[in-house]
Amino acid sequence: MWVEALDLVLQKLSKSGFDFGKVAALSGSGQQHGSVYWKKGSSAILQSLDSNKPLVDQLGNAFSIKESPIWMDNSTTKQCREIENAVGGALELSKLTGSRAYERFTGSQIRKIFQTQPEAYNDTERISLVSSFMASLFIGAYACIDHTDGSGMNLMDIKLKVWSEIALEATAPGLKEKVGKLASAYDVAGHIAPYFAERYKFNKNCLVVQWSGDNPNSLAGLTLSVPGDLAISLGTSDTVFGIATDPQPRLEGHVLPNPVDTEGYMVMLCYKNGSLTREDIRNSCAEKSWEVFNNFLEQTPPLNDGKLGFYYRDHEILPPLPVGVHRYKLQNFTGDNREGVNEQEVQEFDPPSEVRALIEGQLLSMRAHAERFGMPMPPKRIIATGGASANHSILKSVASIFGCDVYTVQRPDSASLGAALRAAHGWLCNKKGSFVPIACLYKDMLEKSALSCKLSVSAGNQELASKYALLMKKRMEIESRLVQKLGRF
Repeated sequence: MWVEALDLVLQKLSKSGFDFGKVAALSGSGQQHGSVYWKKGSSAILQSLDSNKPLVDQLGNAFSIKESPIWMDNSTTKQCREIENAVGGALELSKLTGSRAYERFTGSQIRKIFQTQPEAYNDTERISLVSSFMASLFIGAYACIDHTDGSGMNLMDIKLKVWSEIALEATAPGLKEKVGKLASAYDVAGHIAPYFAERYKFNKNCLVVQWSGDNPNSLAGLTLSVPGDLAISLGTSDTVFGIATDPQPRLEGHVLPNPVDTEGYMVMLCYKNGSLTREDIRNSCAEKSWEVFNNFLEQTPPLNDGKLGFYYRDHEILPPLPVGVHRYKLQNFTGDNREGVNEQEVQEFDPPSEVRALIEGQLLSMRAHAERFGMPMPPKRIIATGGASANHSILKSVASIFGCDVYTVQRPDSASLGAALRAAHGWLCNKKGSFVPIACLYKDMLEKSALSCKLSVSAGNQELASKYALLMKKRMEIESRLVQKLGRF
C-alpha cells in the first residue's frame, strides 16, 4: 500500500505537468512507528528496478511481512513489559531511549514478530521505518533510519544517538544488522535512483535527504528551532511539543533528538482527551453552542475560584487514568500561597465553572508536564494549531496560564511542509559541507512566506501566571494521588 501510494502521487504530479527536473532535493514525512520488513535478497530488487513498470508491480515479493505494523497496534503489552524488565524497568528504558515501552513503538512490534513468526523474522534482511522505507525507494538502496524517527522505537540511546545494545538484545537476536545504521535527519541518504530519473525525468543529481516521522516534520514545518519554542496542537487529541536542551525523560511523554539541529531535543506530550472532550462539555453545559461555551469561559474569573476538574471521556495517556470525571474545590485558595488550602471533592460545578475547569485543567496539565520534562517556563512563544486554535477565548487562557505570547498558523499541512523545509535544509548543509541552522533558510522572510504565523494573544499578566503555577502544583498533587489510586500502569 505504501508503494502503490507513492506510484499514485508521482503519476498525478506527472499528469499535472510538474517538472521533476527542477527538484534539487526531496525529503518526506512518514507515519511514525510504522515498520516495513524486507525479505532477504530485496536489496538486489531495489537496485534493479525497471523504469518501464510501476513500483508496485516489482516489489510484491520483496517483503517477509506482508502488512506493516503501525501506531494503532495495541497487541504488544506482553512484549513491552519484557523489554522494560530486561533493561531494569520502565523508567530506566525511558532514560535510555526517551520513552517507556509503548505498544505502538517499533521495538515491541519487532519482538512480537520474532516470537510469533520466527521464520519470517529470520528471513528479514532489513527492517525500515515508513520514513526510511520511502527514502529507500527513492535512492534504490536501503536508507538509514534517522535519529529522530529512530527514537520512536525504544531501541536507540538518545544521548549517544546510537543503537542501544541492551535494548537490541532485549528485543530480538541479530537485530543490529537488520536495522542498519542511523543518520542525522539533515543528512543526505543518497542521490535519486536511476528508476526515477528515467521514468519521471528527475535530475540525476537530485539529493534525497533523510525522511523522518510526521511529528518531527511538524516541528520543522511550524519553524520551531530554538529552546523555548513550544507548539500546542488542539485537535481530536491534543499534542504538545517543543525544544529543550536538558530534557528529563519520565514515565509519560517522549524525548526525541531535535530533527533540525545537532544539539537539543524534541519533547512531545500526547493527550487523548482533546476536542471531543471539549465538545462533550459544550453539549452538556453550554447548550451545544461554542458561543455560549466561550461566554461562560469569559465570564468566569481566572483560577475559577479554586475549582479544579479532571475530565476523561477516553482512557487518558497523560496521566494514565481511566474514563471518569473528578471535581475538586480548593477552599481558601487565593493564588498567593498554598498554606491553609484544603481540597474537597464535589459532584458537580455550575455550567460556567465546569467550562473553565475543563479548559484550565487541560492547559495546566500541559504546562506541568512540559515543565517536568525540562521545557523552559515561560516558553519563548507558543504556536497553537489544530481546530480549537481558532477559538480566541481558549487562546486567551493559553496565554494566561503559560505567561507568553500565543501565535497561530492557518495551514493544516505542517508535516509535509516541514519535510520540504528539511529537504532544503539537507541540501544547504550538503552544499556548505557542514551543518548550518535551519533558520538560515527563512531568516527575515517568514512574514512573506507560507511559514508566517500571526500573534493572536499577547503574553498574559505575569503575576497571574505565577498564581497559575501554584494552582498547577496543587493540581499535580491531586493528579498524583489519582494515579496511585486508579492509574492503569
